[in-house]
Amino acid sequence: MSEIVLKPGRERSILKRHPWIFSGAIDKSADVDDDIVEVYASDGTWLARALWSPYSQIRARIMTWQFDEPIDMLFFRRRIAQALAMRIAHPAYNDANAMRIVHGESDLLPGLIIDRYGDFVSVQLLSRGIDARRDDIVAVIIDILKPRGIIERSDGDMRQLEGLPDNDGVLWGEAPPLSLTITHPTGLRETLDLDSGQKTGGYLDQALNRVALAAYANDADVLDCFCYNGGFSVALALGGARSITAVDASGPALVALQNDMQLNGATSTPLEVVEADVFKLLRHYRDEDRLFDIIILDPPKFAHSQAQVDRATRGYKDINLLAMKLLRPGGLLATYSCSGLVSADLFQKVIFGAAIDAHRDVQIIERHTQAPDHPVLLSFPEGEYLKGLVCRVW
Repeated sequence: MSEIVLKPGRERSILKRHPWIFSGAIDKSADVDDDIVEVYASDGTWLARALWSPYSQIRARIMTWQFDEPIDMLFFRRRIAQALAMRIAHPAYNDANAMRIVHGESDLLPGLIIDRYGDFVSVQLLSRGIDARRDDIVAVIIDILKPRGIIERSDGDMRQLEGLPDNDGVLWGEAPPLSLTITHPTGLRETLDLDSGQKTGGYLDQALNRVALAAYANDADVLDCFCYNGGFSVALALGGARSITAVDASGPALVALQNDMQLNGATSTPLEVVEADVFKLLRHYRDEDRLFDIIILDPPKFAHSQAQVDRATRGYKDINLLAMKLLRPGGLLATYSCSGLVSADLFQKVIFGAAIDAHRDVQIIERHTQAPDHPVLLSFPEGEYLKGLVCRVW
């Protein structure tokens, strides 16, 4: 088996059980001719066993800190079964048929995402070592989750950094229907197209936040920006909103939103759907002096790399500044960032800057994060990617 030796002092993060080893931490890797590597400190102490990625800056991802634990099919069976047991034990998921089963590093399976959508499973194989073990992973999913079909949605930035092509399609069993209805842990129902939907098919991470925000919805005029299929709109309509304006750049997503309003019996609330660029529309509403009681900002990821963080923060400040100017005094701004490279502290500073420039007094009344099926490993804080602030704006 291949070995890598770390530079002196670079074992500290591994001793704290962080799973990533960057290329700059490695002193010797000339003998790597396998995708499983034994990791040694500079003094020769064995540290961990990892999967090797020759093209990525994250050169190795640690799978185990136990010397006698091989990375084989039984390894994946234990880890996936453990992750599933945690979800099943959580009371919020008793009646849900949609949830994240494996959340990558936070479930001690770096580079692997497994989501359940009803009778189907959607996976992302995001690292070279995980991609090479797709057959073992599929076999374990079939045995443990017993789905009707497994699809792969392995696309995006991480695969490119690994030197891997995008890979989408059916891995096993039946192809999912074009219209698949799922039930979230809150009881809200949503219709998804797993082949073309965002991420692995839909957004599972905001499920509880939608209902939490709905508690403020009674008799409120709501503006739901970057609404996608309208999970927030549906929840706030059921929460008693007076009116909802839902905005997204995707026409098909807005059609899905209207269908889900009917599916959940939320059609009594007047709904306006607007297919538009949110940045431009917010400026248009500002010029019209249009006002709302609740504004939701749940944009897609703005920062895909460290080089994009400055531009991302400018984007967050822009939309939040505009939103604050569209709120009636005492209105609520629910603002989110799913950019993992933008920390919670930085995001709050951006919102503070927007408040200063908008000449509004802003109070944080709730902090939101991803749903409990997206756990955060303490030794891997990067797993907490979703930040949300519910703010009272005066």
